[in-house]
Amino acid sequence: MTTAEDAARLGLHRVGGRPTFRAYITEVWKRRVFIYSMARFKIESENQQNSLGMLWVVLKPLLNAMVYGLIFGLLIPSGSRPDHFVEFLIIGVFVFEFFSQSWASGGKAITNNASLVQSLAFPRMVLPLAAVTQRFLQFLPTVAIMLIFLLISGGFGAADLHWFLIVPIFALYFVFNCGLALVTARLSVHWRDLNSFLPFLTRFFFYTTGIFFSVEKRFGDNAVIMRISDFQPVHEFLSLARSALLQGPGYGTNLHYWLYATLWSIGLFTFGVWFFWRAEERYGRVD
Repeated sequence: MTTAEDAARLGLHRVGGRPTFRAYITEVWKRRVFIYSMARFKIESENQQNSLGMLWVVLKPLLNAMVYGLIFGLLIPSGSRPDHFVEFLIIGVFVFEFFSQSWASGGKAITNNASLVQSLAFPRMVLPLAAVTQRFLQFLPTVAIMLIFLLISGGFGAADLHWFLIVPIFALYFVFNCGLALVTARLSVHWRDLNSFLPFLTRFFFYTTGIFFSVEKRFGDNAVIMRISDFQPVHEFLSLARSALLQGPGYGTNLHYWLYATLWSIGLFTFGVWFFWRAEERYGRVD
């Protein structure tokens, strides 16, 4: 019997060793209140130095929508614009903003908190989950503004309960972004250059996902591009959000997108949890 086996027989565990998957998930779940508190603290600390304080939580996406609306409203001919173009653009910008910020901050959650990881013992998975939760809490006020704007502009069309579909859509979207953040957080520990590539990858998704143009209207006659778009998760979430909030010929609900988005969210989150847990012992090491 080796020394390690003898220690295990006596109930002794290696310091910093990776717990079993079940024990690890239990530890993360016990810290769910801490995840929420950490997310709120990050929001307050990010804005406390600004004169407008927490008002920036809603000002940033509003200014983004105004800039993009002004630029692309001038660049895109009126005949090529989707119906309800302003509403189409605002939904696209606001929904994509949550994805891009979650990916960026969640991916850096371990590398940007190296001192915390090296000094305290806790499940490291807390950090990327707190980062995405922070962005989700910042996303909620922008959703409220988006709904108020759509009500005023008439984007809802006939009064019905269809718009309540954004609740399960954004719940799936949150789970999807958590999974993506967990995978990226581990990869960025192994390969630090990934954090430098993220802005370019985000920009690629921004210009190809259909934020300010309709993929169906622009590439409807290209079967290959349409097929790729069908399986692009961010495009699926954007299309589902627009189909829930807007009415018109181009905003019908694609039932396949519900299936694809659900599979993307659950599949990526499940894989992300397992993938992140596998490297738990390596986070914070300097060798």
